[in-house]
Amino acid sequence: MSRPTGPGRSAGTGALCVLAASVLWGTTGTAATFAPEVGPLAIGAVAMGLGGLLQALVAARPIARHAPRLREQRGTVLLGAVSVAVYPLAFYTSMHLAGVAVGTVVSLGTAPLASALTERVMDGHRLTRRWTAAAALGLLGTALLCVAEAAHAGDGTGRASMAATLLGVGLGLVAAATYALYSWAAHRLITRRIPSRAAMGAVFGLGGLLLLPVLLATGAPLTGSWSNAAVGAYMALIPMFTGYVLFGWGLAHVPASTATTLSLLEPAVAAVLAVLVVGERLPAAGWAGIALVIACLTVLTAAPRRRKHSRNPAGAAPEEAPPVTVGLTEASPS
Repeated sequence: MSRPTGPGRSAGTGALCVLAASVLWGTTGTAATFAPEVGPLAIGAVAMGLGGLLQALVAARPIARHAPRLREQRGTVLLGAVSVAVYPLAFYTSMHLAGVAVGTVVSLGTAPLASALTERVMDGHRLTRRWTAAAALGLLGTALLCVAEAAHAGDGTGRASMAATLLGVGLGLVAAATYALYSWAAHRLITRRIPSRAAMGAVFGLGGLLLLPVLLATGAPLTGSWSNAAVGAYMALIPMFTGYVLFGWGLAHVPASTATTLSLLEPAVAAVLAVLVVGERLPAAGWAGIALVIACLTVLTAAPRRRKHSRNPAGAAPEEAPPVTVGLTEASPS
């Protein structure tokens, strides 16, 4: 008996790829704690810069083969590359200023809204009720995580001043916007019949080149000890290179709004690792937030029920075609 194939199966595979990438990304905050001498700009530049250049290297042949199409879409490629370069600098600085959990939650928790707005403005997509319900659960969960971590950090530790926290939150919003933009750009290239390896390699390779000056200016501590170098190598090879290869495969099957919502698993993973590895304590509200994020992912990954369409009697006028559903967004039929 043959296995079922089709859009539902491919969307499920894409969702699993994004979830696997999110688990890898969730390890970055904990990994960075093993190199406290390395600043957030250096961590971001080595992770996304070297990871992006490695993606371009392994995708050199597909990039060369599809170079004419990439040149036709150079505006999208450039937008994605600039977003790739800005994202890690804003993301890791946000974690440095506001704390790992708060920075991660703000950056990833608001990304689905930024992605939805991007798809609405750029493509005219209407989001489905299922996405809206899932996003509401995910945002509520990430907000609980953020509040729990902020309250825990404020229990006399004085880890971050109010001004630093607000700046960290602002940079988290910048990270969310750029994450949504490069996800949209990569998905757009893939839907323009450019393979995911070529699309991701071009966008992340160019973004990696843009990050090289930052790495040269701030990356000296990475060579100061074997542990710092190991953290840098891990960040570039595992969460960034492997994670974004999986993310590219996922974007080939699900829209950017779905992918960014699925990536809400990352702050939950980061919070759990902070408890298990770093030794932080997570209040009850934080665990409730994690439960809501898991509920969000369950809603997103559950197969939608197929609606039964009754056959029109002979001679009856055909019913109006429903909107074309693309993942968790709806595009009006052309």
